[in-house]
Amino acid sequence: MGNLHSVAKALDVVGATPIVSDRAADILSADAVVLPGVGAFDPAMARLQERGLVTVIHEVIAKGMPFLGICLGLQVLFEYSEEGTAAGLGVFAGAVKRLQSEPNLTIPHMGWNQLTLKQSDAPLWQGLPPRPWVYFVHSYVVVPAAPQLVAATVQHGQQTVTAAIAHKNVVACQFHPEKSGAIGLKILENFVRFVQQSPPAPVAIATSAPSSEG
Repeated sequence: MGNLHSVAKALDVVGATPIVSDRAADILSADAVVLPGVGAFDPAMARLQERGLVTVIHEVIAKGMPFLGICLGLQVLFEYSEEGTAAGLGVFAGAVKRLQSEPNLTIPHMGWNQLTLKQSDAPLWQGLPPRPWVYFVHSYVVVPAAPQLVAATVQHGQQTVTAAIAHKNVVACQFHPEKSGAIGLKILENFVRFVQQSPPAPVAIATSAPSSEG
């Protein structure tokens, strides 16, 4: 939902061959899958259900296909969200919770912020500076049941929150690499290299909404 074109353009820049599709055949035959999204949790899950993509996403992850979730595409990997009532994909145990209110703290968390990298060997982080700046727009954060899933955190006021996760073939980030300048492009390039060094890997973008910016 939402940021399909900007993600596809960024992937193209770093050498991937992106295909925006909600067809199971396209997704299952790709070398990797990217699930981007902006918007609300319940409508996103409803769109995934309507298009039969819940089973497809579980299948590609289970068979070890490289998978990248972005923003809402990270949140739906968990069991549920305080934003709504729909069940998430449940790929990982844990919840999506609203950022806590603090005096003089803006919610949503919007703008540039610095990552603290927690998994130095995570595929997305290769070649990055120690505290890279990336772009966020979100009011909810994932709280994994397994702390070892957390690949990066970010500080928002007094809160240290999950900025990215990584586990085997699955990586996902709360920030928007497609809006994060040179650092974001490097992160996406790292994902493409993770998929296949050469030739550039076809990448399917699983869409749960019409392919227009939102």
